[in-house]
Amino acid sequence: MRNRLLHPEPVRIRNSILVRCTAIVLIVIPQQLSAQIGDRVLSNPRPAASVRTYNISALPLADALAAFARQSDIAIRANAASLRGIRSQAVAGAYTATVALERLLQETGFSARFTNERTVMVTTSGAVDDEAQALDRVVVTGIPSRQPGYRVASTKTATKIDARVRDIPQAVSIVSREIIADQSMQSMADVVRYVPGVSMSLGEGHRDQPTIRGVSTTADFFVDGIRDDAQYLRDMYNTDRIEVMKGVNAMAFGRGGGGGVINRALKAAEWSPTRSLTFEGGAFDHKRITLDIGQGLGHTVSARASAVAERSGGFRDASKLERYGLNPTVALALGTNTIMRVGYEYFRDDRRVDRGIPSFLGRPVANATTTFFGNPEINSASSRVNSGIATVEHSAPNGLRIRSHLHVADYDKFYQNTYPSGVNATGTQATLSAYNHDIQRRNFFSQNELTYAIGTGLLRHTLLAGLEIGHQRTSQFRTTGYFANGSASGVATLSVPLNAPTVATDVRFRQSAIDADNTATVNTVSGYVQDQIVLSSKSIVFLGLRSERFSIRYHNNRNSQELARTDQLLTPRAGVVLKPIVSLSFYGSYGMSFLPSTGDQFTALTVTSQTLKPEQFRNREVGAKWDVRPNLALTAAAYRLDRTNTAAPDPTDPARTVQTGAQRATGIELDVAGDLTRAWQVIGGFAGQRATIISATSAARANATVPLVPHRTVSLWNRVQLSTPLSVGLGVVHQGEMYAAIDNTVRLPRFTRVDGAAFVSLSTHFRAQMNVENLLGRRYFATAFNNSNIMPGAPRTVRLSIIALLPRTR
Repeated sequence: MRNRLLHPEPVRIRNSILVRCTAIVLIVIPQQLSAQIGDRVLSNPRPAASVRTYNISALPLADALAAFARQSDIAIRANAASLRGIRSQAVAGAYTATVALERLLQETGFSARFTNERTVMVTTSGAVDDEAQALDRVVVTGIPSRQPGYRVASTKTATKIDARVRDIPQAVSIVSREIIADQSMQSMADVVRYVPGVSMSLGEGHRDQPTIRGVSTTADFFVDGIRDDAQYLRDMYNTDRIEVMKGVNAMAFGRGGGGGVINRALKAAEWSPTRSLTFEGGAFDHKRITLDIGQGLGHTVSARASAVAERSGGFRDASKLERYGLNPTVALALGTNTIMRVGYEYFRDDRRVDRGIPSFLGRPVANATTTFFGNPEINSASSRVNSGIATVEHSAPNGLRIRSHLHVADYDKFYQNTYPSGVNATGTQATLSAYNHDIQRRNFFSQNELTYAIGTGLLRHTLLAGLEIGHQRTSQFRTTGYFANGSASGVATLSVPLNAPTVATDVRFRQSAIDADNTATVNTVSGYVQDQIVLSSKSIVFLGLRSERFSIRYHNNRNSQELARTDQLLTPRAGVVLKPIVSLSFYGSYGMSFLPSTGDQFTALTVTSQTLKPEQFRNREVGAKWDVRPNLALTAAAYRLDRTNTAAPDPTDPARTVQTGAQRATGIELDVAGDLTRAWQVIGGFAGQRATIISATSAARANATVPLVPHRTVSLWNRVQLSTPLSVGLGVVHQGEMYAAIDNTVRLPRFTRVDGAAFVSLSTHFRAQMNVENLLGRRYFATAFNNSNIMPGAPRTVRLSIIALLPRTR
């Protein structure tokens, strides 16, 4: 019995029988259950003891049971018709499976009993025998084990309450841990490849900088719903999934988020055992090892640790990368209604900064894609992240849930680079420039929320109220590089032959007249409320409003200048979801957001910008979501995103700045994720979008196209199980032509890239995986930072992984 519980086998439903039993809802998920049996959960047979964390809102009973099945890994069998019109109690906290189910069914008139150690039957009182006879006609048998899959059905991040993706009135793309593993994703650039409407900038070679629906950002990153806005390159070693919420998100996340936000849901301590060790090596001296290990340490404590160590090269000349990360977490069950989670991460990333190649006559130069421009011995970037997270959740018997989340982080970043800044008119000489930049940031965020589910007549409300307090202090010091070149003081630019741009010229760094040396202190206080109103089984309304006070004090260390600005931001969001049938929904939504005049990194406050109002974003969106089957979901969205209050020169007085600039992005997005068959899994998307300056800004003329927004992108990844031990993967990514910069003078050509993979189970405890990027060896240009910093795509790149599933303790 013990071995069966530690290594549960998945189950399947025989289709012919399922067709004959259409009135039966059958939720089948591999299970690990627990238990001390209560009055409503009968004890024949008795499941093994196990404690898990549950977070289930008060929902229609069918939805609540589905959430319980996902979170407990227990199969639920019930009569669909009998569940209609019944609403469950909320369940949040660390419980055995039987205690959680007992709480879920309180006052519903339903009972539950374990028909075996992996299946629960839910019936109305007094009808157990009759319904059991009907349910016995549904036969459950075993199939080969497979991880949960590519489709993630629900999230707590987008609306801050546990909700099915199809019931959320906005486009949400979720990249699951299975996709991350199958494609050997290691960066944000890898992740967004299969997210429609999102592209990744070069970010000067040392930071994540996506463009989401035409809005470029370095700050709209979150970790478990808390802001993670420093500039660095994030790793996937401790990531459970990536959630991309597109469109305006300020009601849920605060300022910014004009085009969307990206949330990393981290791996957390659970009572289920986790044991994996991955060794990875490949082309261009790639070497990487990751560890993920954890388990329950009794009924009240569990622990988990994720770690990474990497030392690699790259396809570009002189490439170098070293990074290390460690993320231990602990979960404490403080009674039956309260759970506390604590985690700490240390992450270090050291790399050679590479800003790519320049352009000539509107296209990337014809040099080999490996050519390095500048002095590689000068170029370096070093990032250090120390962050701590503590979360306490309490669920009261009356359905009230209290959650308090504290996040403290220290970011230490230094980068230094020589880089191409132009090409002469004849295309024979390239110009190099140089600078370095030291940035330190400390973040403190306290987020506190109350959630309460109530019924008022025919309506059902899930009310949310939150208070968030933030304090951020950022210091920066920048110097300009002067090339020695035989001059006593050096020169700010250096001309080098285009066909031999890698140099060893010494560079001296000192402050120029415009280099920054300042400190910015930001304090924010936000209050927000939201109501999810279930009007009926076919309609849901979301209403929300955030009030945020954003204040900044800016001190210039060079001249002791003090600047300050305070903004009071009101950001509403409204949405409606219509469900003609359970698996299909149509939605419409409207939202607003603001970006203060400091910019997203607080570095742009000047005497002029101090007087400017925040930029404003308005997103209007309609869409449809269809769960074709339990493990396959399709999403379609159409949107218009308007950005206004952008700084622009006064037409009558160019020396004066006014806020008349405006930008508009429109588009459609299609998203697919899940199982086409039992042996064929897919994830992919299509985006058709346009982002245009509709009123001149300080940076662009009217009618200019926003850079790094390809008119069309298409992506599709397939994994097919050929036999019990062997699977193969095939992916295609197509990116349309796009501009490198806002002046629209340089285009990055469209390209199509093919990737492949193979997966082999070597034994019970070992798997092998091979990933091949750019299988056909195409020359292409993936992204840019501006016209002179364009990053070529990698040639054919092979990586081999060995995954060891370590033995579990007993």
